[in-house]
Amino acid sequence: MSEQHINYQRVAKAINYLADRQLDQPSLADLASYVGLSEFHMQRMFAEWAGISPKQFLQFLTKERAKQQLRSNSVLDTALICGLSGSSRLHDLLIKTECMTPGEYRSLGAGLQITYGVKSSPFGFCLVAQTQRGVCKIAFFDLASDEASVVQELQQEWPAAALARDQSAVDPVFVQMFSTAAVNKAPLRVLLKGSEFQLKVWEALLAIPDGGVCSYQQLAGAMGLGSSVRAVASAIARNNIAYLIPCHRVIRSTGEFSQYRWGSARKQAILVHEAGRIAGEVIGE
Repeated sequence: MSEQHINYQRVAKAINYLADRQLDQPSLADLASYVGLSEFHMQRMFAEWAGISPKQFLQFLTKERAKQQLRSNSVLDTALICGLSGSSRLHDLLIKTECMTPGEYRSLGAGLQITYGVKSSPFGFCLVAQTQRGVCKIAFFDLASDEASVVQELQQEWPAAALARDQSAVDPVFVQMFSTAAVNKAPLRVLLKGSEFQLKVWEALLAIPDGGVCSYQQLAGAMGLGSSVRAVASAIARNNIAYLIPCHRVIRSTGEFSQYRWGSARKQAILVHEAGRIAGEVIGE
């Protein structure tokens, strides 16, 4: 297991601890003791991983902070109306979506060659699968022994496709997604397979600005589907492309982070990671 993966597990443990005890405002000493590190190493590791300190995390991702962000959904409305997706580094990669045709959708991937690979990422182990037309699955998991079940899930999603493990073929996608030194500005394509309604919801997720969150109600309302909040939430839960299609940015209207297909702790970790990139502009205002 790589050092990066071990550090992610420690940070995830720290995030859960701080989130569960945010009203008590635990000290760095309390946190370090819980995770099993010295105060010095706890502070340094958290800051290096997230870009902000544990104390700043408490200030930034409290329920009240999330609720404040949810009050200003005009940014999301504007982005959806204009077809924009914010100015994050992730979306500077020019994510372009391509959708399966109804006939291709019914064929269950017949004739498709899917290559996949697995690497450690800032958020645990990550499987990336792609076709010649784009990335068709991204999934996170915690234990190396879980890889087989994730690959099986991929095959179930594309039962008629041919799967082949080819790490070198998908390595460029990992670099574009997770390396701050990535210089490849070519569009990163994703291939979406779902109903017309699901595709509409997944493409709308791309409009949520980096570092921001919205509620299920806000997303549905901005799409003109205010009476279909439950259906929108169901479509979000069926998203197969983690991180690039940012379903992690949708939370409950109460400010609760709620469930996430790849784990609620991971959802918070991704939001913390994104918050760290803009913390210099927000924290200390």
